[in-house]
Amino acid sequence: MEGMMGHAGMAAAAVRYLRSVGAPTTAAPTTATPATAATPRPALRAVREDERAPLDPAVFRAVLGHFASGVTVVTAPAQGPADSPAGFACQSFASLSLDPPLVAFMVARTSTTWPRIARAGVFCVNVLGAGQEELCRAFAVSGADKFAGVTHTPAPVTGSPRLAGVPAWIDCAVQAVHTGGDHLIVVGRVAALGTDPDAAEAGPLLFHRGTFGRFSA
Repeated sequence: MEGMMGHAGMAAAAVRYLRSVGAPTTAAPTTATPATAATPRPALRAVREDERAPLDPAVFRAVLGHFASGVTVVTAPAQGPADSPAGFACQSFASLSLDPPLVAFMVARTSTTWPRIARAGVFCVNVLGAGQEELCRAFAVSGADKFAGVTHTPAPVTGSPRLAGVPAWIDCAVQAVHTGGDHLIVVGRVAALGTDPDAAEAGPLLFHRGTFGRFSA
């Protein structure tokens, strides 16, 4: 009806209704101040360093360490004949979205492994299981050959190393990268994923207050 009546027709109908109920059909003059000129907005500024609450990094780590998490190894394929695969141990991993399927991990901006993953544009998240503490420690060091003696196969879509014996893996392409203080928030779009039922029987590898542990129902 609105499309058929048009603006002029609707205006006429509104005037007829207002007249029938005794309401004025013309706007009364007003001297009110326009809302846009009511109150000026305060000037915006950055927070100064001396205004920030002091925070001891050791206390920050100790408090946040009470949040138990799983442990992963994020890997990326070699980018040339003279290159080797990249990988690092990552505690800060989470599922992000079901539709589209997205995951995220956080990496320090000082990481020497992240630029190699960024160049590859793809990665595989290997979820570690109970008993894989040494594998985690191998990928937590810097400057060593992290893949020495580690059995792995290419993930089906990206070719990123899929580590043998892990309970689960998620094969991804880099979707977006956001800054988060001294870390980067990497969002990946899931291209493939899977589990190893036999490896999953042992349960997950957990990290809590600086030590590894296991899940007990």
